Amino acid sequence: MNLKIAIPLADGKLCMHFGHCGQFAVLEVDQASHKIISRTDLVPPPHEPGVLPAWLHEKGVTLVIAGGMGQRAQQIFAGHGITVLVGAPADSPENLVVAYLEGTLDCGDNVCDH
Repeated sequence: MNLKIAIPLADGKLCMHFGHCGQFAVLEVDQASHKIISRTDLVPPPHEPGVLPAWLHEKGVTLVIAGGMGQRAQQIFAGHGITVLVGAPADSPENLVVAYLEGTLDCGDNVCDH
């Protein structure tokens, strides 16, 4: 089974504040081989509480890698069966996904204060 990972983007790299990004990279990964199969950049609907978790769930996303995200948003994602990793560095989506798959993704503090 494949895994879909969403990463909020700003200037082609991870956007440090989740709710303020203009695009999401959605990367599909073969879990058996740990290879990236595809990447699709999507423009999200307007940001309102609960909209992005439902939208990403509809896209088949099961993991979000973020820099910062509020606690309430993380709870809403969990309610949709989506795991959230916060504190990731501003890097390219491919580098972040490869690091995640290799178990070397260094997630620090949640940079969101709400």
